[in-house]
Amino acid sequence: MNADVAVENTSAIALWNDPTAPVSARVDALIDAMTLEEKTAQLFGVWVGASDEGGEVAPHQHEMEEPVDLDALLPTGLGQLTRPFGTVPVDPALGALSLARTQARIAATNRFGIPALAHDECLAGFAAWGATAYPVPLSWGATFDPALVREMAEAIGRDMRSVGVHQGLAPVLDVVRDARWGRVEETIGEDPYLVGTIGTAYVQGLESAGTVATLKHFAGYSASRAGRNLAPTSMGPRERADVLLPPFEMAIREGGARSVMNAYTDTDGIPSAADEALLTGLLRGTWDFDGTVVADYFAIAFLKTLHGVAADWADAAGTALRAGIDVELPNVKTYGAPLTEAVADGRVPEALVDRAVRRVLTQKVALGLLDPDWNPLPAALDATDEDDPSALRGRIDLDGPANRALARTLAEQSIVLLSNDGTLPLDRPRRIALIGPNADEPTAVLGCYSFPQHIGVRHPDTPLGIELPTLRETLAAEFADAEITYARGTGVDDGDLSGLAEATRLAREADVTLVVLGDRAGLFGRGTSGEGCDVATLALPGAQQQLLDALLDVETPVVTVLLAGRPYALGRGVGESAAIVQSFFPGEEGTRAIAAVLAGRVNPSGRLPVSVPRGPGSQPGTYLGAPLAHASEVSSIDPTPAFAFGHGLSYTRFEWTDLAVEAQEEPTDGEFALSLTVCNTGERSGTEVVQLYLHDPVASVVQPVQRLVGYSRLALEPRQARRLRITIPADLASFTGRDGRRVVEPGELELRLSASSADPRLTARVTLTGAERHVDHTRRLHATILQEPTT
Repeated sequence: MNADVAVENTSAIALWNDPTAPVSARVDALIDAMTLEEKTAQLFGVWVGASDEGGEVAPHQHEMEEPVDLDALLPTGLGQLTRPFGTVPVDPALGALSLARTQARIAATNRFGIPALAHDECLAGFAAWGATAYPVPLSWGATFDPALVREMAEAIGRDMRSVGVHQGLAPVLDVVRDARWGRVEETIGEDPYLVGTIGTAYVQGLESAGTVATLKHFAGYSASRAGRNLAPTSMGPRERADVLLPPFEMAIREGGARSVMNAYTDTDGIPSAADEALLTGLLRGTWDFDGTVVADYFAIAFLKTLHGVAADWADAAGTALRAGIDVELPNVKTYGAPLTEAVADGRVPEALVDRAVRRVLTQKVALGLLDPDWNPLPAALDATDEDDPSALRGRIDLDGPANRALARTLAEQSIVLLSNDGTLPLDRPRRIALIGPNADEPTAVLGCYSFPQHIGVRHPDTPLGIELPTLRETLAAEFADAEITYARGTGVDDGDLSGLAEATRLAREADVTLVVLGDRAGLFGRGTSGEGCDVATLALPGAQQQLLDALLDVETPVVTVLLAGRPYALGRGVGESAAIVQSFFPGEEGTRAIAAVLAGRVNPSGRLPVSVPRGPGSQPGTYLGAPLAHASEVSSIDPTPAFAFGHGLSYTRFEWTDLAVEAQEEPTDGEFALSLTVCNTGERSGTEVVQLYLHDPVASVVQPVQRLVGYSRLALEPRQARRLRITIPADLASFTGRDGRRVVEPGELELRLSASSADPRLTARVTLTGAERHVDHTRRLHATILQEPTT
């Protein structure tokens, strides 16, 4: 497969193919040589599915799109290939060969030899058949461990690049505002600092592997009214600036993300896909982002069909292009003939096309796709593999031992022990009653963007491609000496109560009952969690609460285990369960991790990235609320959670002492220095998560009661202590003031060192002095937390 395609049959290399020339010069020369049709061809994708026989990919006809004539498109070029691995089950090696052959055809067919950029989903692992299914992002948040998430993302990025994929559509940086929203499982949590730090680590890992990270959904998708998917968003400019935008700002500034995807929603009547102030003014003008903005699937067409701000496809194309969307995904609808015709008749300036294509081609040049030695064969294949495609099946392993070990560590660190009366860890019980709809369900650990749940469900005759032991199986291995009896009790959401009698009978005969509840991930109503699976309340789905209550009526201790995509109100379970173990779709190694926590081989260290509600109807609500958002004497609704953001127990105990504040007063451009000692006073090793919250009692605009501004995981052996030294820049006290600018105001602050948002252990009362100071996106974003051993 020869990628050296020249415009003219000469021996001289074209400037755009010269790797020694500046990127800008290469791109300018190429744009100058292109026709309008060749330029617009770089601005859209075609949805494809790789061939399981190693042949070329075929256009994928989505139910919302007309068929694509690939033969007609390719002579002018092609910008992107949409989800070559994430469309149908395909052996990874044969999929890689299929993609390579298609890329060779694309490059050979257009006169500049430009291949497409291939993208795929990677929300919780590369969404390909046979690839590792890692825990979902909500579990990443529960780890409070950016370094571990970065390691996972680097592994995902390497796997994607090894088979020829260039861009991953992750991470989701939406901050949870209403847990009824079906896509909560895809988010990292309800706090912008946690989302920003974990999300930035993911970006760093993916980008370090050479894979383009795509930040989504920019901006405000998670703030939709009533938690409904793709609903209008109601928020003021300060909520947007101080809650929803900071994770994107951090991931661009510190993560080096090279792509951003718009949100579907409209805010105050302006769809994100048409928001020039957001996509160009803020993103590029203020934050200096120089990558590509890609459309969420069909978002440009939605300007006409859903939002009603475009009269026809050409109008939609011009509106999105002017706002700043460079690439139409997943298929060509508006950026093809409608855009070309609109430019030709003067409705859309060609300069807008040139602006977008310059960004696209700059990225392709940076990826080496225009270099003379570019080879469509990815790293996992070589030239001899083309001779006998059938011999390739099984050659590439996207779920090797290193991946699985990493998935196990993430799962273990993400499990949150919400309550425990001493029943856990289980001490060699003789008889265990295992009850619940998720106790013997292999896919109960997977989110909706995992390949088995996203694509595999449409191919029931195809094996899962990865090993997914059920909790019933891993408990049998973990407690080999115990008699384990099992009853489903009820389904996830079928409301069937016929199994309650058997469940309670088994519970009476057991030493301990494990009831395994939660969600089934799916899409657009096919699950209880996932895209389009929004809920009216946070009551457990189906008849699961009735099952839990029936088991609590039995005298046998009940350990409640949750495999879920969002937090749920547990009713009586909060106070009457012997213990509660919360996991958020912990991935393919999740049940082994849960079994290890129940047995005590793993000491739980996860912390809640979202609050667990006390009642099912107290939404929307997060800990990050102003005083009026919290409980009061003038409302009969108490939104106080059962378990607060940041909460999580351990099998050991920690003592926090000796808070020292270097100076009680610092100027508004200064920094505070604190130190404290944390000691493991228990009998086994464990990890504490020290959380730093800022409380601003008096400000020029209403502030949250408190907000997270720093955290640190602290692993300690029994009786071991460490001194933490924390430097807190005044910039962390900044917020969006009355004039719309970010300001640091003088005045008193409380710096709360806490085990959760509801459990402050030590508090430093300090004061900022001097004049108020305006800061911008170059402000300091982090406290510095150093761990030192004590003598």
